[in-house]
Amino acid sequence: MNICIFASGAGSNFQAILDAKSKGIIHSNINLLITNNSKCGAVEIAESNYIDVIHISRKVYPHLDYVQYLNLFISALRKYKINLIVLAGYMKKIENEIVREYKNRIINIHPALLPSFGGENMYGINVHNAVIESGVKVSGLTIHFVNEEYDRGKIIYQKCVEIDDTDDAVSLQKKILNYEHESYPEVIKRIENGLIKIGD
Repeated sequence: MNICIFASGAGSNFQAILDAKSKGIIHSNINLLITNNSKCGAVEIAESNYIDVIHISRKVYPHLDYVQYLNLFISALRKYKINLIVLAGYMKKIENEIVREYKNRIINIHPALLPSFGGENMYGINVHNAVIESGVKVSGLTIHFVNEEYDRGKIIYQKCVEIDDTDDAVSLQKKILNYEHESYPEVIKRIENGLIKIGD
């Protein structure tokens, strides 16, 4: 497969995927990073691994209409012959046209057990704050296909993580992130091996 990573932040899941590739756990080509933040850690990771980076954001292209802006994504994905898009901390909603063109070929990792604690503005520390405030005793992570609704695509993997009485949002985030780094490459490996079916 040819994988494109979409990321906006530090890129720790991106790094975990690259580490898994270097260890021979996964074998796909990671050809491209698309980001809306040229100063994020994910860009540094891509550049240090000689992976092409394309910065697409409205701040860079304010003059384009919707179709022209959308075509920036589509053209890049087609140019690099991408078969799987992996969201790794991407802070923008994927345009519906891209979701439809890459149906069941876009995966996302969410730091809670969906369908709980999902939806618009539920990302990063916001999720963990909501989990702690709710008083539940178990959280975890979910890897799912992306559809037109926030965090509503088909779930393909979940892992439960117990919440200790001493946990706050920050400690819970760190705990779950460690499992994310193990789980995301494992799901990509399952896709490579045909254990998780992608596409129509």
